[in-house]
Amino acid sequence: MRSALDQWHMGKVIAAYRAHPHHDRPLRQETVAAWVGITQPQLSRIENGPPITDLGRLTQWARLLHIPADRLWFQVPQQRAARPPAHASAPAAEPPPVPVPVSARATVSGPGEDAAAAVAAWRAVDAQIGGAHLYATVATYLRDHLSLRMFGGEGTQVFTAAAALTEMAGWMAHDAGDDDRAGRHFARARDLSGVGDDPHLRVHVLASLAHLAHHRAHPDDAIGYAAQGQRELTAGPAHPELAARLWALQARGHAAAGRSRETRALLGRAETALQGSHSAAPSPWVSPFDAASLAGDAARCMRQLGDLLAAQRHAQRVLELRPAGRTRSRAFGHLTLAGVLIERGALDQACAVATDVLYTTGSLGSYLVIQQLRDLRDQLQPHRATACARGFLDHLAEALRQREWLYQLTTDTTQSRTSPTP
Repeated sequence: MRSALDQWHMGKVIAAYRAHPHHDRPLRQETVAAWVGITQPQLSRIENGPPITDLGRLTQWARLLHIPADRLWFQVPQQRAARPPAHASAPAAEPPPVPVPVSARATVSGPGEDAAAAVAAWRAVDAQIGGAHLYATVATYLRDHLSLRMFGGEGTQVFTAAAALTEMAGWMAHDAGDDDRAGRHFARARDLSGVGDDPHLRVHVLASLAHLAHHRAHPDDAIGYAAQGQRELTAGPAHPELAARLWALQARGHAAAGRSRETRALLGRAETALQGSHSAAPSPWVSPFDAASLAGDAARCMRQLGDLLAAQRHAQRVLELRPAGRTRSRAFGHLTLAGVLIERGALDQACAVATDVLYTTGSLGSYLVIQQLRDLRDQLQPHRATACARGFLDHLAEALRQREWLYQLTTDTTQSRTSPTP
């Protein structure tokens, strides 16, 4: 593998990957070719022909095989930006289930800054490649390393670190389509955060519980979790982004019930909250919530309320604000926009937007994106008589077959590496 990488020849890298003893038996060319929607003869030509020079194709293979950025001879967009501090070290235990950039392989050698660096690094990589790929790495670390240290007398900080990583594992399980496991992780994270020393983290976990309740179509529970978070947040240092997220989560609950006035008022409060300032150093454990995040929530709300023009405007704002490296977030923005355009009867535009999602998310390990693609398929079926819808649906059917097969392969590996559940 090192020799192939040193030759700057992606075809030789693919061949070395297929033959690596980690797989127990060599992977067939037909299998790997299917991952990117090409034929076995085409992959054979890539492996045995001249080196690929097209950056887009190189990037696709680098992300699909999860080649560490420091081994590449070209720059993958956004991938080098998330490297950890120099003091972050590589794990001494079993390697992660898929190779990921060095930033996501940082080991938490202490309960403070190193743990926060690892959380930030994993979040950055998760945004690019999806939770299905990374869940096993985080869950295994929790089970084999951090859980043991909670009984070692290291103080409350280790419980805070454990709560943050458990909450992150919950999001990755959710992205992988296992909401029952996600719920267990979030509940455990809430308990751990009560022992820890960061009140903002506990509020952050309540926001995650609210999001999961929305996904399970329990808007009243979501409003309850978010309102509880607001009450707890007002008792501590100000955190504008977290406050905005909680207002937006409550707005989503009211939108689900068709309450337009309350929804718009809460979205306005969220927008105002984002303009506030921190009264203390922000918690390193709380994931970011920014104008693009709020625009995504507003687009969902306006679509539920039937205000399609506003929903389209907010979805387009997500795409304006999110950089190319935020693959999953942009996919959600594109898919929301495509759905709104279909409802507005702009089928040509909708199919163009949806096609862009297919090209940019080929190696993204996200069940949520797959599910939204299925929803888009169902939404377009009544329009199959039109040429654009028919062409896209045929393309989508093949893409879904490939992704569902690859996703199942990934989740089977994840389950075998994370049993019993941490």
